Amino acid sequence: MLPSLGFNEIVILGILALVVVGPKDLPLLFRKLGQWTAKLRGMAQEFRTGFDELARQAELDELKREVDALRRTTSLQEIRSELNKPLPTLEDYAGIKSQPAIPTPPYIPAVEAPVEAPAVEVAVGDIAAEQAADVSEAPKASAGVPEHIDVAPIARGAS
Repeated sequence: MLPSLGFNEIVILGILALVVVGPKDLPLLFRKLGQWTAKLRGMAQEFRTGFDELARQAELDELKREVDALRRTTSLQEIRSELNKPLPTLEDYAGIKSQPAIPTPPYIPAVEAPVEAPAVEVAVGDIAAEQAADVSEAPKASAGVPEHIDVAPIARGAS
């Protein structure tokens, strides 16, 4: 390591250089010393820059190798199969063996004849006659509704 120079040491070196080199050539010596120092600093900076570039290149090469390894090991088929796996149920998490679901037969709707509303007899009086006329003129509520609407739906298990 270089020893640190204090003010006293610098003054002694300056006096020694003045005596050895002389006052006439001293500015030229300091100029050359400054140029050499600048060259040394430039080379040190270039070395540092080159070393940093090598480190970055090594990191990039390693990242490229990792990406290539991932591309080789992971394929779209593997990802697709992982996505298509059925999700586990609560029984699976609890460790309970669930009973297999009983398959239900497919639903086949029964064909039924349309049911007509019974005829309404009108009682004597204006109000009863108006109510009967309103009932006979009103559209049927089941228009556009499938015939099997009154049949209870079949509960299906998870398949």
